[in-house]
Amino acid sequence: MIQGVQIELISADRLKNLTGMEKIRTILDSVMLGNVVVLERGLSPDEQSLLVEYTMMEIRPGGFSGIEMETYPGSEAESGGIFAKIFGGRKKPQGRMTVIGPAGQLKMLKIERDRLVAWASLSSGR
Repeated sequence: MIQGVQIELISADRLKNLTGMEKIRTILDSVMLGNVVVLERGLSPDEQSLLVEYTMMEIRPGGFSGIEMETYPGSEAESGGIFAKIFGGRKKPQGRMTVIGPAGQLKMLKIERDRLVAWASLSSGR
């Protein structure tokens, strides 16, 4: 039997065809199995809030302890920059690559503009 942490890479195309609730269940069900999920294109702010809300409902003492989630920080260019802020042409925030995993197993070590470094342990850390 292979031991380790399963990493699930989900393409933007797959997520594009799912409803918001289907995205949340897909991610949360996988993380609750102890997997680390990497989204090619992250969730919208509303979807992230919904994921946190549903995660809170799933937390059980001695069981599932929650999620660790990190997304690349946004840049001025993606938000439309200062001209978009002044003239109101602000684009809707677009999610970037996102890493989600079990709270007791996934730790973010470095979070930079274009790089995330994470460490995942085999134990659940409960």
